[in-house]
Amino acid sequence: MSKLKSPTNIRASIDMGTTKISAMIAESQSSAMRVIGVGTVPADGLKQGVVVDIERAAAAVSKAVSEAERMAGFAVSVFNVGVAGEHIRSMNSRGVVAIPSIDDEINEHDVSRAISASRKFSLPYDREIIHTLPQGYIVDNQKGIRHPAGMYGARLEARVHVVTASRPALDNVSKTLELSGVEADEIVLEPLASSRSVLTDDERELGVMLLDIGGGTTDVMVVVEGGVVASGVIGLGGNDVTSDIAYGLRTSQTHAEEIKIKYGCALSSLVEDGESIEVTTVGFQGTRRLARHMLAGIIEPRVTELLSLIGDQVSESGVKKLLGAGVVLTGGTAMLRGIRELAEQVFDLPVRVGRPLAVDGLSEVVHHPRFATGVGLLYDYGGATTGGGERVSGTKRLMSSFDQLKRAIASFI
Repeated sequence: MSKLKSPTNIRASIDMGTTKISAMIAESQSSAMRVIGVGTVPADGLKQGVVVDIERAAAAVSKAVSEAERMAGFAVSVFNVGVAGEHIRSMNSRGVVAIPSIDDEINEHDVSRAISASRKFSLPYDREIIHTLPQGYIVDNQKGIRHPAGMYGARLEARVHVVTASRPALDNVSKTLELSGVEADEIVLEPLASSRSVLTDDERELGVMLLDIGGGTTDVMVVVEGGVVASGVIGLGGNDVTSDIAYGLRTSQTHAEEIKIKYGCALSSLVEDGESIEVTTVGFQGTRRLARHMLAGIIEPRVTELLSLIGDQVSESGVKKLLGAGVVLTGGTAMLRGIRELAEQVFDLPVRVGRPLAVDGLSEVVHHPRFATGVGLLYDYGGATTGGGERVSGTKRLMSSFDQLKRAIASFI
């Protein structure tokens, strides 16, 4: 394998999901990412987005990276890596600083001081800030400012969305990467990466809720006026649907997954009368035929439960009125037939299925909702979006801003 010749325009990513681990290598172009290498293997050593067996996870990562490098034709050692799981916590915060002289312009150093001030709160010793995402700024009570540098004022306030993760969980990811022979350039929240790849600028401005429905978890992110207002993780995903099918039809997990992909439908009303499917039953030789309505009757309640859980929070918090662009579904489970229509019923909002945008090269391979995170991880997340690697001691607990969505939205408004 030849050495990397053009490191300045090469980007690489690793998406460590519950059902798959994918590695991507791309050339960064002015208008799009040109994907030149993709490696995807079944996930091993992970559960609900968290590493539970370092050696097995490292072997899977190494295999995915090798496949991507073989396709690209050269080796890469540094990757952006996604992190998810129910250990993720987030909240909205504010930081205020005084400008030394009203005759001086606000500069980038003042902006950095305000953002740093927004992180001055106590954290449990086992948690670490991974992102500080600016929502907007206030200069002398003037709201709605995106770029305060160059303006005049005596008081600068930064409004940010802070994302934290479990330090042991991050350490386990680092150890996994070390054993697989790769280095993490940036650790990125997976729904943030997904939003980067599938949301349009208009959706970000109007207000949109992204649901990345993976195998083990569903990541939620609300973006309004270009800033992240709330984010969270729910421990339900496509694997729960598969388990319900396996139990209800008395078949294996593997066959249940195949049935879900080929015949599954999240809305019973979309299934025509008389349709049937062939099911291999555990403990018996041969197969049996069942009505496809029975399969839809198993899938619809579980998907409705997931969407309704989110819908209830949206309605109670008041965030629904901010979602001018509606809801975007992505992740592998977003391809389940009928899920878009069911989501429109639950949320009473327009819903679309999001695929990676602005992708060239192997676009026929990665232009799929299940690669939304992997493509999003190819971008640069440095600068003001990072948490600076701070580890602050303290006893105050941070609840997920999805759990306290009402407070997060109120603080944003």
